[in-house]
Amino acid sequence: MSTPRTVAFHTLGCKLNYSETSALARLFEDHGYMPVKFEDEADIYVLNTCSVTEQADKECRKIVRQAMRRSPDAFMVVTGCYAQLKPQEISEIPGVDLVLGAGEKFRILDYVDDLSKAQGKGMVRAGDVRDVNTFNSSFSFGDRTRSFLKVQDGCDYKCSFCTIPQARGASRSDTVENVLNNAREIAQKGAREIVLTGVNLGDFGNGTAVIEGEKPRKEALFADLVVELDKLEEVSRFRISSIEPNLLTEEIIAFVAESERFMPHFHIPLQSGNNKQLREMRRRYKRELYAERVASIKKYMPHACIGCDVIVGFPGETEEDFLETYRFISDLDISYLHVFTYSERANTPAAEMTGVVPVEERRRRNQALRGLSEMKRRTFYQEYAGTTRPVLLEHHKDPSLLGGFTDNYIRVEVPASAGSLNEIRSVCLNSMSPDGEAMAGSPA
Repeated sequence: MSTPRTVAFHTLGCKLNYSETSALARLFEDHGYMPVKFEDEADIYVLNTCSVTEQADKECRKIVRQAMRRSPDAFMVVTGCYAQLKPQEISEIPGVDLVLGAGEKFRILDYVDDLSKAQGKGMVRAGDVRDVNTFNSSFSFGDRTRSFLKVQDGCDYKCSFCTIPQARGASRSDTVENVLNNAREIAQKGAREIVLTGVNLGDFGNGTAVIEGEKPRKEALFADLVVELDKLEEVSRFRISSIEPNLLTEEIIAFVAESERFMPHFHIPLQSGNNKQLREMRRRYKRELYAERVASIKKYMPHACIGCDVIVGFPGETEEDFLETYRFISDLDISYLHVFTYSERANTPAAEMTGVVPVEERRRRNQALRGLSEMKRRTFYQEYAGTTRPVLLEHHKDPSLLGGFTDNYIRVEVPASAGSLNEIRSVCLNSMSPDGEAMAGSPA
């Protein structure tokens, strides 16, 4: 009996990419391949890329080099957003044998048997993204106590800084029935928490036109999906991944507040705290709407955790613009920030704009907001010192401890004897951990 070929996967980027990598891994396993760690020698390496930032492009090249040093005769397949945007460029990276675009990603097994090291440069299979109109289900499983479940893909928005519509195509969604079936399968595999993910999650069912009053409500929207998922007794916890403020309706907020399965945790992209920048970014809301959403969440759920994405150094952002953003965020009742330094992306309107902010100034603004984020996170954590909250217990880098998150997304550390992996336990939050990254807890 011949030894099965080995395959290893590496993921760059977002939760959506992690869900898709897991789906690709299951395809290979179903066809007799043996998965191994990316750090090990393998017959085939699959790199699922991101291209949100310039750093992701550089990371792709570095990882290809590392894999080829380990296994010079292995085949290297590159897919994901970067592969759709710059397939020819990737095909010329030494060691790359196959580049798959968005429409070809889930047909990977149709191509791997034809790979040959003698072809000189990577074979490219990347069609026009405008032809990508099917939805491929995917969810992550195996390396976490939670699973990332993709329910939506692509985006019809035209944000001036973003390449995602070019990389993933138009907005499209799974069916409610299939999402429910996937959620049941995830629960059967043992995961206690499911994170709903998508490129533009709130646009599930192409709901933007309905929510913004342009079309009547005929098909299932994200709010309807949430209601149906909440009925699944097999799943202990759901979280909503990043959702646009114009699509996070009061209907959704009020429902989560009453739900026992949907966690009181929202991550809402802001990108800028002044309306001039939001207009130039072609965002579909003003900062006043964002503030209303935060206030609405806190009205229904004072204990909710709210995360926020911000971009600094966008073209035309003056020092006063940045300070306006800083003050706006400082006054918001949010819990943490994800801060991104603007980087020029080819074929986007923003790349052609005047008023370029020097790179060093972008970095300074990034550090200022990261400091604000840390202050807000610690303040949020400290509010719950002495309280008891449910925690999903997970691995910790220190074997004497277990980690995990409360329902409202406070990172917690408890002694390893406090419970079992993948168990939801009531934990008393005692004080900040020595490194300030978590709350030290004890079983209630």
